[in-house]
Amino acid sequence: MSFKDLGVSNDLVQVLRRGSIVEPTPIQALTIAEAINGRDVCGKARTGSGKTLAFGIPLIERTGRSAPRRPRSLILVPTRELATQILEALRPLAVARKMRLGAIYGGTSINRQADMLRAGIDIAIATPGRMFDLLQRGALTLADIETVVIDEADQMADLGFLPQVERILDQAPEGHQTLLFSATLDGAIGTLIRKYQHDPLHFEATTEDEPDSAMEHRFIGVEFGDKTNVAAAITAGPQRTIMFARTQRGAERIVRDLGRAGVDAGVIHGGLSQPKRERALHAFSRGHVRVLVATNIAARGIHVDGIDMVVHHDVPEDTKTYLHRSGRTARAGAAGLVVTLVEPGEVRAINQLRREAGVREAVVSMGATDPRLADLSAWSPPLDDHNQRPVREAGAPRDFGGDRPRRPAPGGYRGQRRRYDAGGGRNSAERGQSRTFEGSPGRNNRAQA
Repeated sequence: MSFKDLGVSNDLVQVLRRGSIVEPTPIQALTIAEAINGRDVCGKARTGSGKTLAFGIPLIERTGRSAPRRPRSLILVPTRELATQILEALRPLAVARKMRLGAIYGGTSINRQADMLRAGIDIAIATPGRMFDLLQRGALTLADIETVVIDEADQMADLGFLPQVERILDQAPEGHQTLLFSATLDGAIGTLIRKYQHDPLHFEATTEDEPDSAMEHRFIGVEFGDKTNVAAAITAGPQRTIMFARTQRGAERIVRDLGRAGVDAGVIHGGLSQPKRERALHAFSRGHVRVLVATNIAARGIHVDGIDMVVHHDVPEDTKTYLHRSGRTARAGAAGLVVTLVEPGEVRAINQLRREAGVREAVVSMGATDPRLADLSAWSPPLDDHNQRPVREAGAPRDFGGDRPRRPAPGGYRGQRRRYDAGGGRNSAERGQSRTFEGSPGRNNRAQA
């Protein structure tokens, strides 16, 4: 299966090839052709599955030139960072078509964004809050909208954005195409699908809900007064680490405490202005700081290559949050270490979380001077015997913007209502019939570092 087989135009295929993207990932193979043909699509796929191009390529193919303040396509996303990353991911394709993209989110000048809309953009990538504000101001109209994409719909629900999403969708014209992507499709997401999608095709390209086999897990029992020292000992090594805190104030406190312990760390949370968030993420992604302390805002929608370790300084609220946070490491076949600091009163909840997540490692108590912490601090990914580099799956596909697919579990990916055989031939789909994706995920020719 190639992008050309899916109906992607040759000029866009060449742009993808220049980005070393040669074959589609499973979610791309399942959805692109139907989306290009104008069907409503409902895709179940995890972050990192390649869904940015799964909806981005059809948008570039289908979206025409817009009038001022009247975009033709709209992508709704839960976070500012994801809006920016989708913008960068789609930019090379848009340039090839002389198409205008614009990101719309809070934390920056609303007047400047209104000016951008007045000048005209063809595809708007927006967070629901800022988009709704601009609609109320009359800075744009959705009267010409032909396609709406709802990305990370489950996170929209978790953050309480669905009422705003619905008010926005209510202003789009009848008969527009709706593409929805989410890690889960039940509950409030199911209601959204029934209300706003017309006879959608459902596809699934996801592994079973279990931790990646390349991800190691450790649960360390700590006393409250020793927690910061243990965290500092773990992150004292050369690894690139994301450390998760429960609250904004807690994140700021952890950064100060780590600094006193000799560990330089950045911080990112919803209380920071957008420029500060961007500077912190830039410093972390460029390696200027090795540790980034974050609230759950970074658990989804932020993709930084080469994160070696995730530390849950504060125990996650539930198994879903644990998996989302932990998924910042061990991406695209690379190995990663996940460490959770567990206070005495949290052991019971963590044991329940471990069972639900399918993680076998037990809680092991350690103090700040325990020599075993040095082993965690010195942890590094397994090395390839030939090139002495961290092992990654050969040819693992990448999107322009870092929305990179995870390594499939044994047995490959599962799909619904569409089946592709190992030879790449696409069979006709009949509605309501369960079908699967067999064969390996798409690969590219980019050398893995």
